[in-house]
Amino acid sequence: MTKKVNDLCGIKESDTGLAAPSQWDLVSDKQMMQEEQHLEAARCTEIVNPNTKDAKYVINVKQIAKFVVGLGDKVSPTDIEEGMRVGRQRILEQRKSLPIASVERRIVDEVKKNDTVIIVGETGSGKTTQLPQFLYNAGFCKDGKVIGITQPRRVAAVTVAKRVAEECNVELGHKVGYSIRFEDVTSSSTRIKYMTDGLLLREALLDPYLSRYSVIIVDEAHERTVHTDVLLGLLKNVQFVRSRSTIKQHNFDNKSEVSNKEDKSQCFSTLRACQGAKFTSLKLIIMSASLDARGFSEYFGGAKAVHIQGRQYPVDILYTYQPEPDYIDATLITIFQIHLEEGPGDILAFLTGQEEIEAVERLVHERIHQLPKGSQKLITVLMYSSLPSDLQMNAFKPAPYGCRKVILATNIAETSVTIPGIKYVIDPGLVKARSYNPVTGMESLIIIPTSKAQALQRSGRAGREGPGKCFRLYPESEFGKLMDSTVPEIKRCNLSNVVLQLKALGVDDIIGFDFMEKPSRMAIVKSLEQLLLLGALTDDYRLSDPIGHQMARLPLDPMYSKALILASQFKCMEEMLIVVAMLSVESIFYFPREKMEEAKAARKKFSSPEGDHISLVNVYRASAECLEKSRTANSKEKKFEKALRKWCRENFINYRSLRHAQDVHSQIQGHIQQMGLSLSSCGDDMLQFRRCLTASFFLNAALKQPDGSYRAMWSSQTVQIHPSSVLFRTKSECIIFNELVRTNQNYVRNSTRVDPLWLPELAPQYYAVEN
Repeated sequence: MTKKVNDLCGIKESDTGLAAPSQWDLVSDKQMMQEEQHLEAARCTEIVNPNTKDAKYVINVKQIAKFVVGLGDKVSPTDIEEGMRVGRQRILEQRKSLPIASVERRIVDEVKKNDTVIIVGETGSGKTTQLPQFLYNAGFCKDGKVIGITQPRRVAAVTVAKRVAEECNVELGHKVGYSIRFEDVTSSSTRIKYMTDGLLLREALLDPYLSRYSVIIVDEAHERTVHTDVLLGLLKNVQFVRSRSTIKQHNFDNKSEVSNKEDKSQCFSTLRACQGAKFTSLKLIIMSASLDARGFSEYFGGAKAVHIQGRQYPVDILYTYQPEPDYIDATLITIFQIHLEEGPGDILAFLTGQEEIEAVERLVHERIHQLPKGSQKLITVLMYSSLPSDLQMNAFKPAPYGCRKVILATNIAETSVTIPGIKYVIDPGLVKARSYNPVTGMESLIIIPTSKAQALQRSGRAGREGPGKCFRLYPESEFGKLMDSTVPEIKRCNLSNVVLQLKALGVDDIIGFDFMEKPSRMAIVKSLEQLLLLGALTDDYRLSDPIGHQMARLPLDPMYSKALILASQFKCMEEMLIVVAMLSVESIFYFPREKMEEAKAARKKFSSPEGDHISLVNVYRASAECLEKSRTANSKEKKFEKALRKWCRENFINYRSLRHAQDVHSQIQGHIQQMGLSLSSCGDDMLQFRRCLTASFFLNAALKQPDGSYRAMWSSQTVQIHPSSVLFRTKSECIIFNELVRTNQNYVRNSTRVDPLWLPELAPQYYAVEN
């Protein structure tokens, strides 16, 4: 049901510096300054058009929020206990009414009769939690076999595994477990295993036939992540080979044995690894929330599709009268409007990334004490991909009794799992997505409009448990301009890591690989070229030994993997481990508007004139010193954490990001030790560290131009140093950077000053000294 909606008040055109352009036009120019430009929240009142029964959001620049009285009391243990009791009862009732329960026998029969089955069912139908249990009970785990379920996101793999273990009344990690990057909660007795799709790809490096599995379920296939698309191609190949009861050397010239050239090349590459082994057939189940299963069915040779009736309650869709000049403020205002004017139910607000989420969280907390006396309590919960899994789990806990929960999330909350309690959704209509230009070879993250399919997924979150409302922060006319579906990630990202993994799996003909949707030939060629220059491939484009094999073993971007391998030679492994870990998370520093100067002064304590990478090392080392002092003075873990939190607050360091970086550091260090690489440190002598950066990231070098700008050597693009860099006001002759960010112009982030003569010395395969 679609409505025009209530009034968004208090967004001033004078504050934005823009005269009401389309929200899509505003995205790029505002990304750098959003933290500094948040407006005062405005009270939202309902303006009803007397000529229609519908209402609309309009902008009223005259009304400014004037909340009264403070709200400072904390949630009591009694409130929490009551909330948990209500939540348990609600979950029990939901289990009894899952739509998939009525088709259990039919689905099991279809899986027994067909090697590949497509299952279409909306999030909330129960397919993710119930289907593996149906198959387990039907005997698909006999002889110690495992049912594997892949998810595109960590949070889904962890959450669902915990829920299924609870339903099975078993301890997590035994019969039911999960495995995600840097975290494995399984055992030899695990029979139902949830994992990320990337994890299963890495598992295939050690077991090309995936011989442990009797069934593999690819969940949320409609998201079409790069790992999902590669996994589908791999599974199609493995299934083809395992369909023979005995694996033996096939006659690849026999047309009856292998129907086409593509299958020949793929089967050949896999069969070389294991010949003469005996396997049962592999059952594949592709699960999608999209109603259009034709693409998956055609890809798997006309596979049978089973549709599960969804359980979707009506959702009122509400639009704004006009584009919102600042979607961050519009989101903040709408949160408080819902909280003050709507009935019970939690709020799910979609934002594009960690920085936006944490900015809105701070703004909500700043204004929460202004709520009218007697108002329901409001608590915030965050949900984004780099947030540690245990913290992401807070989104699934019922709100304490007497509280309303607002979940601030990226698009990871669109699908995968049902978040209980959601009745209201706020959708600015934007998402952060990868963008890759194979001509220039440059990849960046940009904010773009969602697709219609994403918008529908988001609005559907409000109708899982009862009628709900979705507040779209854009006019209805903009919805009609959206693309029908999201472009598959494999067609808009750098394929270097994909190509490296496929090479490690024995796939020699990358261009001929059976992708569901083939990426451009140029994108594949560029990736092959990059891997060749990094030394991962030989001159005949095979995986090199040992560099290529070592790089493939590390679950990192190829450049990061190469940096760690070289760090062993340059005697700076500890420093490079720190940098890779810190660059694997978002937003180590934060700059609250009201304490901007203090935050900048705090950052200067860690800044190095050599650049951002060494500054990150300084932050990590200082935090380690803080923890060490705390451990010396106290024996309790809680006091360590309290001391670190205090240190982070004082230094304007993002505690969550720092903690995540420490976890990543620990896990990567484990990989490095397994590979037998030296864990050396260069101490305070950063010359070798900078040389190692140059030898690893030489493709990300930029030279200063006469006009003060820089030219990126790999892409020949004109770029500027990002204002967040410690090198922003300096003009080094040559820099190494980590990423390109496109806003109103091309910026490079995380830069370090290097000697330009190091380029031909350390990367002679790409650079030469000019006369």
